[in-house]
Amino acid sequence: MAKTYTAPSIDEYLRKRLMPVEGVIPHVQGIEMYGSSIPAGTVGGDLFEYINFQQRYDLDARIQRALKRSKEYLEKLPAGAPPRNSVDDHLKWLKTRPGYQPEMEPAYREARSSDQVRVAEDLRQLYSTAGVLLVDAQGHGIISAKIASTVHDTFHALMLSELDHRGKTTPELFERINLRLAQSVTARNALGRSENEDAQEIATMLYGEVRPYGYFRFVNFGHPPPLVFSAEFRKFMEIDKSRMVQFLPLGVQIPEDHPDRNKYFSLDSREERRSPSVVAELTLLSPGDIFFLYTDGVYDGSDKGEREKLEAVMRDYYRQTPKDICKALLDYATKKDDRLRQNGEEDRIDDKTVFIIKRS
Repeated sequence: MAKTYTAPSIDEYLRKRLMPVEGVIPHVQGIEMYGSSIPAGTVGGDLFEYINFQQRYDLDARIQRALKRSKEYLEKLPAGAPPRNSVDDHLKWLKTRPGYQPEMEPAYREARSSDQVRVAEDLRQLYSTAGVLLVDAQGHGIISAKIASTVHDTFHALMLSELDHRGKTTPELFERINLRLAQSVTARNALGRSENEDAQEIATMLYGEVRPYGYFRFVNFGHPPPLVFSAEFRKFMEIDKSRMVQFLPLGVQIPEDHPDRNKYFSLDSREERRSPSVVAELTLLSPGDIFFLYTDGVYDGSDKGEREKLEAVMRDYYRQTPKDICKALLDYATKKDDRLRQNGEEDRIDDKTVFIIKRS
C-alpha cells in the first residue's frame, strides 16, 4: 500500500528551513565550526546558517563566465549588428548623446572588461571562505520565524546578485536587507497602520566570513558581539570596542542619503550608507582559540556575571570539538530556563543559538 503523504505544518516547515544540516558545514583550512539552535516553542525566531560557497554555488562556472565576459566586452560590435551584451547596449545609447567621441568606446570597454577580471579574482577567494549568518527576530514563535525566514530569503536572493556583479559580498547587500525590514509609510498606511504602532518587523543580524586560520570579517546589526576565548589564557579576551562596529537592528534606521528614505519610518538618522570601512575584523591568533557567536537567549552581551559563568563552561570544554562545546553551552542555557519556569517567569524564556568557530 502506498504511503500517504502528510504535508508538514507551518511550524514544522519553518523550523526545518531555519535549521541547517551538518552536511553543509564548510571546510576551511585550520578551522572547525559547529552551531545549533533551540527554539523557545515549536518554532522560533533564531536562524543560523553556514554559507558553504563551494557547495552552494558553481564557482568554477562563475569564474569562467566572468573571464569570458571580460573578453567579449573588449570586442567591437560589427556594423549593423544588434547588441550582444550590456556593454554593447550602453554604447549604443552613448552614441546618441551629445558630445560623444569615438575614443570613449575603447575606454569604456576596457573599464567594463577589467571589472569582470576583478569579479573572477574575488570569486576565487570564496574557495577558501565560509560564511556565517545569525539572525534573531524580535520575540519568538511563528511570527518571529516568519521574520527570520524573510531575512533568510532576502539574503540569498541578494547574494546571487552580489556574486553575479561583484564576486563577493559588499555593504550594499546588507543595506538592502535593512530596507526590506524597514517599516514602509505607504504600505503600512494602506493597511490602516500608524507610525506609533508596535507591530514592526525587527531583527538583529550578524553575518561574517571566515578565512583560513581564523581571520573573521563581519557586519553587525544590533546583535550581541562575538566573544573570543583564548586557549592560552583560558578566558574571554577584552576587545577594543572601536573594532566592534555595530549598527541598530535591521529595519529601524534608514540612511539620510537613501533616495527612498521618506517612504519609510526611521527611528534614528544615519548620515550615509555603509562603506567597506564599517566591516569589523578579528583574528584567532593561536591554535585552540575560539569565536563564540550567540543570540540573546543565551547571553545578552552585557551581564558581567553571566559572562563569567559562560567563561567557566568554556574553560571546561574548550579542548573539545566545536560540537561538544556548542552542546555544553546550550545545556547551560537551557538549565536557566528550568529556573525561570520554577519562578513562574516562562515569558522570559527565549530562543537560543550558539555558533562555535575554533582554530585547529
